[in-house]
Amino acid sequence: MLAWLAVTLGVAFGSAVVPVISIEVFVIGLMTSENGIPWLAVGAAVAIGQIAGKLLYFLAARGSIRLPDVLHRRLHRERPPSARRYRWHLRTKRLRAWLEALRERCHRHPHWMNGTYGISAIIGLPPFMATSVLAGLVRMRMAMFVGAGLLGRFVRFSVLAASPAVFANLI
Repeated sequence: MLAWLAVTLGVAFGSAVVPVISIEVFVIGLMTSENGIPWLAVGAAVAIGQIAGKLLYFLAARGSIRLPDVLHRRLHRERPPSARRYRWHLRTKRLRAWLEALRERCHRHPHWMNGTYGISAIIGLPPFMATSVLAGLVRMRMAMFVGAGLLGRFVRFSVLAASPAVFANLI
């Protein structure tokens, strides 16, 4: 059982850092194939792994973690103007303005960001990765980030881990 919880923690961390990995599919597969693993323990392991992984994004957005020089050179290098880049710039102008307005609103109303982040931790909308980065950009307190994230992720994944047993008893 402890080995499966350690694997779950690792997969949760990996899915937080590399969003291509689906922790939801892993949890449902684990709970349907392995008997005797407490769903609360699975929920706790996933919550800890997810927040540990998202903490990297939070700290990077906050500026506490310096990204490797390779990424800095790639992100900030001078590029020759091109028609394609100009069209892309025009297409994303409205989105960039909306994101800047959202960031400003989060600075003015920090409790609004706390609520949005907490709801995102539970239901996943708005996307949890986006709210994790936005929380770092608006300088949310780390205690609030970790506390609300752990609670929300614990609720979400405990319910998900318990769901196969609930549906098995209904049929």
